[in-house]
Amino acid sequence: MKAINIIAYTEDASQIEAIKAVIKAFKIKYTITKAEETNSSYKPEFIAMIKQGEKDLKNGKGISMTIEDLEKVCK
Repeated sequence: MKAINIIAYTEDASQIEAIKAVIKAFKIKYTITKAEETNSSYKPEFIAMIKQGEKDLKNGKGISMTIEDLEKVCK
């Protein structure tokens, strides 16, 4: 299976549903992402890792550092 990216500029939800129907008719597996998620030069796995880290920080896991703190640790 090979993954490709297709960007569709839809005007309303009915167009999104029509695109889904065509893809399903061809029995193609698909995922839909928001535009801001696809306009990145970073790999989706990296973005997911960063988002997980932010979530962990909010839940009290890990530590938060400023650039100054990081520079002190790295010296």
